[in-house]
Amino acid sequence: MLVVLLPSAVAVGIYLFGTHHTPRYSNGLFGEHGNAAVDLKAQLSTALLGFAIIQLGLALWMYGRVPGTRSAPRPVRRGHRALGFLSFLFSLPIAYHCLTTYGIETMSPRATIHSFAGCALYGAFVAKLIVVRSRRLPGWLLPAAGALLVLGVALLWYTAALWALNGDSAPGFSSV
Repeated sequence: MLVVLLPSAVAVGIYLFGTHHTPRYSNGLFGEHGNAAVDLKAQLSTALLGFAIIQLGLALWMYGRVPGTRSAPRPVRRGHRALGFLSFLFSLPIAYHCLTTYGIETMSPRATIHSFAGCALYGAFVAKLIVVRSRRLPGWLLPAAGALLVLGVALLWYTAALWALNGDSAPGFSSV
């Protein structure tokens, strides 16, 4: 029950903050403002997507899903855990800037998807932490939670970083 309630509470809490917080479009990110902050956030998000892909590769190796490789040595597990923690920390300034500068936006399908995916990402992160610590949950749940995190990061990157880096355009979304 905790694996559903706590992640949902986190996602809903972020959503409620984003809908009740007055956006401050003048907020900066590491000293950058306006389009420079958006560009910086796009670059940081691209690095975060790279971290997520590395995380996926390490997880596949740990679970013996990489053909032609032996079982992953112990440092791979520690590296996976350390990179996961680093990825979480790396995501916080990006999320903080999004949430405090824009809040939850529903003016376009792209912004709506991005806003809801951002809320869900941190709920999925909490779910993965609960699943990884539990010995009583089904074994398939951990790789499913990890996959949701990677997909969440990819969706957030697609709906914002790619959008910004590609001149306010991404396949499947009009520039409105």
